[in-house]
Amino acid sequence: MTSLLGLPSDVTACLFDLDGVLTRTAVVHAAAWKEAFDGFLRRRDGDGFRPFDPVADYDTYVDGLPRADGVRAFLASRGVELPEGAADDPPGRDTVHGLGNRKNVLLLELIQRDGVQAYQGSVRYLAAVRRAGLATAVVSSSANCREVLAAVGIEGQFDVRIDGVVAAARGLPGKPRPDTFLAAAQDLGVRPDQAAVFEDALAGMDAGRSGHFGYVVGVDRAGQADELRRHGADTVVSDLAELLEDQA
Repeated sequence: MTSLLGLPSDVTACLFDLDGVLTRTAVVHAAAWKEAFDGFLRRRDGDGFRPFDPVADYDTYVDGLPRADGVRAFLASRGVELPEGAADDPPGRDTVHGLGNRKNVLLLELIQRDGVQAYQGSVRYLAAVRRAGLATAVVSSSANCREVLAAVGIEGQFDVRIDGVVAAARGLPGKPRPDTFLAAAQDLGVRPDQAAVFEDALAGMDAGRSGHFGYVVGVDRAGQADELRRHGADTVVSDLAELLEDQA
């Protein structure tokens, strides 16, 4: 049955990233990051500040990373270092956690206002994976993963969920480290070489490669197919439904 899914025959589990793979939330995350970072940079540098680029900066510095890591990575690119602060810092306090919390408030406001959409090709593919009897996990750095899955009606399609909440509770480092994907495979009772990873972020590609997973599928939503391959993708598609159509 795996051949009908465009996967090697020894794959028994599928590990899916959330934002940009299953749901159209990457653009919402980028918009929330832009508002949070631009507000900080404007306070710091005045009206002549250089804005956060929701495509280039998002893809390079924050896509796929845990929230605090994204704050550190982007600010470091601008030569800025903030105090760490505490996880419960008020949103907007000029600390790593405060700025990250501001981003999360903005994200939830955008989701509440505009809703969330799933990629229908991914929903089709996920249903085919379930019909084929393969185990499934969602692996996301988002602390809002469960709510997003519920909002698009696919929460029940996963045997395991490793998200930002679970990672924090277990002390798992985020992507590009492979630990969250490895934890998902372990919870499913499969070896890494029996699992396929589905990712749209370069950090996720790095995690799939360094974790020695059986197959890594890059989902190109941002015109970076070559970069996805360089970072470890075994194949690249623009939509997961292409994997089904290739076998039709």
